[in-house]
Amino acid sequence: MIDSPSADPGNAGSPPTPLLVAVVRGIALVVVVPVRLAWEVVAAVGRWLHRWLLAPLGRFLDRWLLRPLGWLLRILVWVPLSWLGGGVAWLLRWLGLGLAWLLRTLVWVPLVWLARGLAWLARTVVWIPLAWLAYHLIWVPLRWLARLLAPLGRLLVAGLAAVGRWLAAVGRVLLGALGWAWWAAGRLLWWCYALTLRPFVLGARWLWRHAVRPVGRAVAAAWRATVSPAVRWVRRAVVDPVRQATREALTALGLRG
Repeated sequence: MIDSPSADPGNAGSPPTPLLVAVVRGIALVVVVPVRLAWEVVAAVGRWLHRWLLAPLGRFLDRWLLRPLGWLLRILVWVPLSWLGGGVAWLLRWLGLGLAWLLRTLVWVPLVWLARGLAWLARTVVWIPLAWLAYHLIWVPLRWLARLLAPLGRLLVAGLAAVGRWLAAVGRVLLGALGWAWWAAGRLLWWCYALTLRPFVLGARWLWRHAVRPVGRAVAAAWRATVSPAVRWVRRAVVDPVRQATREALTALGLRG
């Protein structure tokens, strides 16, 4: 349901609106009204679907499909795979220990000694000369150039700050116009709803309360009187014996502790 909007946020404690702000507000109102209407419709449809379709369907699937399927997968797949995985893990552990010892003795220790020698050679022959050249040929000229260009940089920063302040002022005007347009769109939609759709909503609510809900309760009572006993009988006569037989077979094969 569309709520009645509060007071105009653009007029609270502000001076009279300039002509430019009024024009921008009008354009923003034309753009925002369809967006606000679409938002309200989507929100109402989403609430109705969640309450009367998705939540009951989720509970039904969880109780009558996912839980029995999870139990079957655990007994028929997970328990045998866990036993097999334990044996494979034990074998791989001992193979990994042996392979790790071979790699450490034959590969890692020689590579460490070789890396230390190459690091000393790179530092002495390459890094120290390159650092000296970089300092005298790059860092010193760049520092001198930075000192020379510092006044120009300060001037550029001042210009960018001025442009930023101008853009901030324009942004405040646009945001104020959009806020007023959002408020005006809400108020317009609320009045449209109050004058057109609200009588139909009240009628639909009365029809739901005095016609659809009693019929639904009657259907639910018929379901509980016919389908629910049949489902309980299938569970006691078929599902529970199959579960017990599966448990006994796994125990006899040594696959269940």
